[in-house]
Order: sequence, then C-alpha cells, then structure tokens
Amino acid sequence: MAKKNLLNALLVVIGWSVCVLGGGAWLWLIAAIMLVHLFYFGSWKREGKLLVSVFLAGSALDSFLLQLGVFDFGEHRQLVPVSLALQWLLLGTTLRHCLAWSARPWWRASVLGAIGAPLSYYANAIFADLSFPHGTAPTLLLMGLIWAALLPVLHGFATLYSPDNRPA
Repeated sequence: MAKKNLLNALLVVIGWSVCVLGGGAWLWLIAAIMLVHLFYFGSWKREGKLLVSVFLAGSALDSFLLQLGVFDFGEHRQLVPVSLALQWLLLGTTLRHCLAWSARPWWRASVLGAIGAPLSYYANAIFADLSFPHGTAPTLLLMGLIWAALLPVLHGFATLYSPDNRPA
C-alpha cells in the first residue's frame, strides 16, 4: 500500500508541475497520468464520480473567485485556465490514496488544506500567469480559510462515492 501511495503522490507532483510550469503543450501528460491512475489504482467505475465532482467543484470555485476579482490571469476571462482546472482533477486522484490519511479526524484535512492550498496558489503565482489583485498575503489567507473548510468536504465526496458506501 505504501508503494502505491508513493506512486500516486509522485504522479500528482509530476502532473501539478506540468500544469504550473509546462502549460499548454505538456497538458497531454495529464491524460497519461489519469490513464495510469485509472488502470493502476482504480477504475472509472470506482472513481469517476469523485474525479468529476472534484474537478467541477474546484473549477467552479476558482472561476467564482476569478469573477470576484480574487484572481487575475492577465486577460479577461470567465473561467480559470485549463491548467488550473486540471490541478483539481489531479487532487481528486489523491483523496482515496496518498491523502486518505488526512480524512479522519476531519481537522487533519483542515490543517492540510489551510497550509497546502495557499502554497499551491502561491507557486501558480510565481510560475504561471496568476496574480492576486488584492495582495498576496490577504489572498493566501483567504485561500487557507476556504481550503480549511473545503478539503474535509472533498473527503466527504470520497466517502460518499466509495464503493463500500453503497446501500444494500
């Protein structure tokens, strides 16, 4: 199990790096990572709802924050860039695997979200075209607060969609 979690984490780090550093031409690697994930760790039937839910919820949240002026990508846009949305898809692959440890007790996910998410957004600001019109510190503080609540909810999706959680 530890080897699988390590591989899951490594695939996510590679995918996240591609999204932040590589962008457009390299995004095909995300498809390859997703295929490896689905064949090696689970299946579309087992994890499809979770992956789609995290992708849609996260992309909607970031797009909402974009519309509120919390984020700026240097051009007028209605939705976040594909590279940022795909980071949500990658996060979905971790909830039942390398980040499963953070699900219980719930506060572990809150602490991880409050610390990890601002670091990820900050890296996107450094290496990608993301900026924070209201300032870096206030935006990262806001993201930490949002993610302290959000990551336990995403773990709730993982539990809700678990094959072991189906009604008899």
